[in-house]
Amino acid sequence: MDTESKIDLILREPTEEIIEVEELTQIFKTNSKPRHYIGLEISGKLHLGSLILTGYKINDFINAHVDCNVFLADWHTYINNKLNSNWEKIIEVSKYYGEAFKFFCPGVNIILGSSLYDNYDDYWKNFMIFSKHMTLSRTLRALTIMGRTEKEKLDFSQLMYPSMQSADIKALDLDIVHAGMDQRKIHMLVREIFPKLGWKVPVSVHQHLLPGLTEPTKFGLGEGDEQDYRISSKMSKTNPLGAVSIHDNESTIQNKISRAYCPIGESENNPILEITKYVIFHKFPEFQIERPSKYGGNLVYNDYKKLEYDYIQKKIHPKDLKDSVSIYLNKVIEPIRNHFKNMTILEDL
Repeated sequence: MDTESKIDLILREPTEEIIEVEELTQIFKTNSKPRHYIGLEISGKLHLGSLILTGYKINDFINAHVDCNVFLADWHTYINNKLNSNWEKIIEVSKYYGEAFKFFCPGVNIILGSSLYDNYDDYWKNFMIFSKHMTLSRTLRALTIMGRTEKEKLDFSQLMYPSMQSADIKALDLDIVHAGMDQRKIHMLVREIFPKLGWKVPVSVHQHLLPGLTEPTKFGLGEGDEQDYRISSKMSKTNPLGAVSIHDNESTIQNKISRAYCPIGESENNPILEITKYVIFHKFPEFQIERPSKYGGNLVYNDYKKLEYDYIQKKIHPKDLKDSVSIYLNKVIEPIRNHFKNMTILEDL
């Protein structure tokens, strides 16, 4: 595969930003197997955003002949109070996460944070070296990467989180760092501080954050900042009605989608249209909306822009769109759901 084709794969949606494309081009020209990672906290059940959208992008990297790594950040999970900071539970659930990504992204490598720290002698030395270039105010501003702000009651370990994430990148010797747009701040810190230390600076690839299904409201992190607003509105396992789990059955998917926010004729902040754009059109070459003949019959689209235009023109009713989205989502989720149908750990998540 030539360099241009590889770049096209990485630029493909759900990618929103590459810093910088020229650097990525040079990596592909000089490195036949560049090293990539995406880091994930370990918490509840995986959903449409955390596994499927992320997995689609990982698969694009794999198809571009990139060495892909999913970093299961168990220490970060503990620091951020996920799974009640229960170490046994964190380790147990990390096995589920690893299995899910290996199933959905064949060829990906799974790396557990605690294993990295046990086997990389210079990790804490590099953590300290990086931290010497971080001020307290800069650290506090970076806390949005873990879904927190300086206004919250924080313990001291949480202030270590940004420097630990940066030290992870150094320890893993990465050419490409990949994350949702919510991790952009830490990657900008890496690009600022690593050159001062003579450390390799990886290219940053940031992907779209799939919104939750409920009507978005601008609160908390979202006030006055569009990007922070999108981060605060992303699909989250903490809101079961706002997230489509990879374990939801067909009727549950239909129920959630039928209740989802989908204002007629409006495309902005419309989660059903976003699912259509970033999930369905990524997976399927065409999308069919089934309608009774008395309402004009079925509609078939092979281009999202045309579908969005027709929706804005009110040629598509939200119910018809939702019904069809439910059918396609079930096709995406069914093989994953079947793979995990006998996993007992899911009962406790």
